[in-house]
Amino acid sequence: MTVTISGFKSISSQKPLTIDLGNINILLGANGSGKSNIISFFKMLNYMMSGNLQLFVEKAGTGQVFLYYGSKQTSLITGKMCFENETHTNDYTFKLTHASPDRLIITSEEIVWGRKERGKQTILLSSDFKESGLINNSDQTAKVIHKILSNCKVYQFHDSSAESPIRQSSRIEFSDYFQSEGNNLASFLYSLKINYSTNYQRIVSYIRQIMPQFNNFYLVPNERGYIMLKWTDKSPNDYILLPEQFSDGTIRFIALATLLLQPKKTMPDVILIDGPELGLHPFAITQLAEMIKEASKSTQIIVATQSPGLVDEFKANQITIIERDEESESTVARKLNEIELADWLGNYSLSELWDKNVLGGRP
Repeated sequence: MTVTISGFKSISSQKPLTIDLGNINILLGANGSGKSNIISFFKMLNYMMSGNLQLFVEKAGTGQVFLYYGSKQTSLITGKMCFENETHTNDYTFKLTHASPDRLIITSEEIVWGRKERGKQTILLSSDFKESGLINNSDQTAKVIHKILSNCKVYQFHDSSAESPIRQSSRIEFSDYFQSEGNNLASFLYSLKINYSTNYQRIVSYIRQIMPQFNNFYLVPNERGYIMLKWTDKSPNDYILLPEQFSDGTIRFIALATLLLQPKKTMPDVILIDGPELGLHPFAITQLAEMIKEASKSTQIIVATQSPGLVDEFKANQITIIERDEESESTVARKLNEIELADWLGNYSLSELWDKNVLGGRP
């Protein structure tokens, strides 16, 4: 899939940003470069596919924040997703504009599809301006594209406070898929334990590697159908520990392991993670990289990071440098070329080259 974004947040309409996505995509850049804005674009797309674009705008407080330097400078947000295989190409394009009272409306949606060696057809989607016309379109190509884009899920586990979603109890029936902030972590793990024991055991084994005293989860529904993320350690006593007794880094790692080691059947088509390295020990970052590689066999992974340790676990052609172009005052992207960097990589690691500003993407 190739994604082109224009006019969204820090991405100028005069200099659209295009990213060609492989199975593993590491977005590397400094604070303020625009990495999180790219992730936010996919989050908006997910809201659009569920008929909740206006809710997404309302949560931000104003539609102005989505337009590059506001509606006075930018009139349109444009997104284009290109899906291609050996014989066919399918393009989905949409345009959003600012409208009173301070909201975004859909002014254009279309699909262009066909065989490479033949002519292409265009489907103009009909919407009510407020929500996407992809949702209820009966065309088979539109249904396929809607399904793919609906299954692009953004995850962030930064909140690890005592009141955070990942530490809370969850109902047993809320376990069909893993939610974006880990709200159903306990019930989803319980479901994996019951239905996908191999995946569950792999999650447990990875947690033990970064937390040797961890023994297992103690997942028992109460009489009201809720499950708490209780656990046991390897001490000889039979004391049951609570989710509050996990450190911040450990609880985040548990959520990441659950996300990346779940079975293919429940896994999203595209997984986007913003800043997964937050609070993790260097060894845990190495384990995180292993889990990303494992998950990439079943899905596409997009990770926004500024962790040198994480970058060193991947190949140069899996890294996309995200930086702010001073001339255009906008976010730009550049995928690294392993062949062009061959001489450098013979003597330095990717993180060292990033630190020396050979790769770009530095403050």
